[in-house]
Amino acid sequence: MSAIRRRARSLEPVRALLGVGLIGTVITALCCCTRVLVMFLGLVGLSALTGYLDYVLFPALGAFTLLTLYALWRRNNRA
Repeated sequence: MSAIRRRARSLEPVRALLGVGLIGTVITALCCCTRVLVMFLGLVGLSALTGYLDYVLFPALGAFTLLTLYALWRRNNRA
């Protein structure tokens, strides 16, 4: 197996981590900074839960941001 294929195969899990981290960060940031989630909850009749969104969204945003930074760190250290 060539060195290029081995390196590409070793970066596959890092790409998956990076993808999950970036997608999660973007979706959580949209829900935190805009009122997309509040409007959706109002449409489905669960607007009483909007007071508790900050307890879920801010830790999720932090976790996805840390996951993205970890994936970037692993990708740069393997290069």
